[in-house]
Amino acid sequence: MPSSAPTLLSKCTVFPDQKSTLGRLKLSVSDLPMLSCHYIQKGCLFTEPSDPFHTLIPHLKSALSQTLSLFPPLAGRLTTDSDGYVYLTCNDAGVDFLHANATGLYIRDLLSPLDVSESFKEFFTFDRKVSYTGHFSPILAVQVTELADGVFIGCAVNHAVTDGTSFWNFFNTFAQVCRKVNKSVRNVPDFRRESVLISDAVLRLPEGGPQVTFDADAPLRERIFSFSREAIQRLKAKANNRRWTENNSAAELMRKQSNDHHIKENGKVVTILESLFKSAVNSKPQTLTETVEISSFQSVCALLWRAVTRARKLPATKTTTFRMAVNCRHRIEPKLNPYYFGNAIQSVPTYASAGDVISKDLRWCAEQLNKNVKAHDDAMVRRFVDDWESNPRCFPLGNPDGASITMGSSPRFPMYDNDFGWGRPLAVRSGRANKFDGKISAFPGRDGSGTVDLEVVLAPATMAALESDPEFMLYVSSQL
Repeated sequence: MPSSAPTLLSKCTVFPDQKSTLGRLKLSVSDLPMLSCHYIQKGCLFTEPSDPFHTLIPHLKSALSQTLSLFPPLAGRLTTDSDGYVYLTCNDAGVDFLHANATGLYIRDLLSPLDVSESFKEFFTFDRKVSYTGHFSPILAVQVTELADGVFIGCAVNHAVTDGTSFWNFFNTFAQVCRKVNKSVRNVPDFRRESVLISDAVLRLPEGGPQVTFDADAPLRERIFSFSREAIQRLKAKANNRRWTENNSAAELMRKQSNDHHIKENGKVVTILESLFKSAVNSKPQTLTETVEISSFQSVCALLWRAVTRARKLPATKTTTFRMAVNCRHRIEPKLNPYYFGNAIQSVPTYASAGDVISKDLRWCAEQLNKNVKAHDDAMVRRFVDDWESNPRCFPLGNPDGASITMGSSPRFPMYDNDFGWGRPLAVRSGRANKFDGKISAFPGRDGSGTVDLEVVLAPATMAALESDPEFMLYVSSQL
């Protein structure tokens, strides 16, 4: 493969096209723990733009300038006051914009069906930059990399300022402005700081700021495992103890996934899908009404938990952890705006011995995940806040005991709902940021039909064992 190192053609600072009126925004109890994490690095691969780059680059800069006026925190800097409170100061200090050339690379070179191409790691700046450095560095950097037959737009953004929801709202708005859509911005960000997440607790940081809590130089392999809609629904049927019948109309209704409508049947709330399925196939009706419905994504997570635990060859008594990032915007009472800008996530751990994860069935593993996510309501969010306030600390990202999995991102994020003017993305990829053994990121599939892509990062030996795991690979698509 040709050299992956792009040549930097230009670098400049882009400022908002209007002055900010926001002032200071206090970092929340979801923002502050991220000060020890790397900047988020996410971007999209596109086919070759219709406009030549000498006209496209100025247009992208102009669109970014306009977008920053809608997202002024991204053009600001972090500040810490004399009492130790950390703020995001919307001072219009600007963001970095880089234009790079990697025209020795073709799209076909990048979309390998096996390990993720290392070339993608070179399409981001602020490599391994820790979020605390937002005190004296830009909060955001955009790198546009020319390819032989395409372009990659990669963003690096401070993780103490945004979570995935906020990031993709910004990225998609950037694309909308660039495309010159004659409509108002679809999802206006909400910058208010009025929820339980805003605290008087002070996070005391070491001189010079915190560092990441994992070994960023450990050897790793990274692959994208794709799951088709049909494979996921077969897996979901298995997790719910239902028989999968491909040609059965009731089975087709499984595609409705987590947004199934509910009805009352024999005094119990069940999904319409469950009611139809009972009359259509010879299954166990009591199972469907007396047990919780396992979602499609929980089924995939349970499959992964079992397979990675087997691949690690852990002792049966070893405690394993499956950690999931949950969006708290709709869990808090009163609810936050869906486009609340900042971090509004909490990490929900599920614990089980390696012996139980391997010996018990998929349903059991999925139930453990389901139970903890379902229990994360307003009271639990507040309990997490109280716990942090009693001991303010940075988030211990990593896998110190060799038995953890951390699931980030979400297949619900609108990663493919952007078009800068020459078509939707071909793929979504990330950089080196926050990568360690057991870090998983969930992406929606490009076709939008309910497919899911898992970006899986594991130790090389664990990855090799996962690739040979018959239960896991049974559900993985042969093509990306």
